Amino acid sequence: MGKPVILLMKDIYYPIVAALGVLVNLVTIIILSRRKCGLSKCISVYMVAMATADLLVLIINVILYRIFSYQFPLSFLSYTPVCRIIIYIGTVTFDLSVWFTVFFTFDRFVAVCFQKFKTRYCTARTAGVVITVFCFLSFIKNICFLFAYEPQQIVNKVQWGCRASVDFFSSPLGTAWIWFHSAWLVWLPFTLIVSFNCLTIGRILVANRTRRKLWSNRSENHSDSEMENRRKSIILLFTVSGSFLLLWLTAAVSFVSTRLTNTNNYRGDRTAPGYIATETGTCLKFLSCIQNPCIYAATQRKFREELKNVLKSPWAVILGLVRKCG
Repeated sequence: MGKPVILLMKDIYYPIVAALGVLVNLVTIIILSRRKCGLSKCISVYMVAMATADLLVLIINVILYRIFSYQFPLSFLSYTPVCRIIIYIGTVTFDLSVWFTVFFTFDRFVAVCFQKFKTRYCTARTAGVVITVFCFLSFIKNICFLFAYEPQQIVNKVQWGCRASVDFFSSPLGTAWIWFHSAWLVWLPFTLIVSFNCLTIGRILVANRTRRKLWSNRSENHSDSEMENRRKSIILLFTVSGSFLLLWLTAAVSFVSTRLTNTNNYRGDRTAPGYIATETGTCLKFLSCIQNPCIYAATQRKFREELKNVLKSPWAVILGLVRKCG
């Protein structure tokens, strides 16, 4: 009997996402760190943090856990203590990736809706403090994952692999923890992002109507640069947060449906609808880690220009060396 389609898809999908994702996020970090994209320091800090978190998600969760550990089951990565640490750090990186998007959305919400508070909150210093404090809290919050997995097998007194501890996840404490983790990682960020965006949209519509009335009373036919800058900023905000919601939606719905219907125990059946839905949602979550660079390139002209410069730089160095040698 051949391999199930979902497993064949994962064998092809994960290496492609890992290779592409690591490359684009590294390039994004380099471009944004140069601060030549015309973005404020505050936005740049959040965008670099988001790209770094996405890069770590791909390295820890995809490359180490879903590629190397799966393809080489008897490697160093498959020792149970190492496996537990990978799962723990991988969960932390998912936390960072999701909540950095929330913080970015909230920062833009404050910038649009609270002009007085904006000067104090929307700064690179505040962004750095928010990111640092949350990283610390995330490492503490996810400590439970170090104790939620047990060895998959013991060979010559050596513990190999990791599997979910039935005693932990079937206990009232474990069940409550999983629901809390799902709400913290998905449903609360969903709610906050949608709420902030709706409030931001309302404020922008009111402000734009007011500005149009003011500009319509002027005889000069000048373009409103502030409205144009605001439009570009909002396009960036909505595409980042909107695509995040769409790519995480399948994972969120499949988790709730399998938990409520008690179909999360697949008993090794890789063709079960619940298993396919869960794995599809996981694949889309990892795809969200390469969405932001594509969005930046599509919506930000200066980012595209810097991308061209970065891509040209290695070739310029090579051509310079060739000319010197010639």
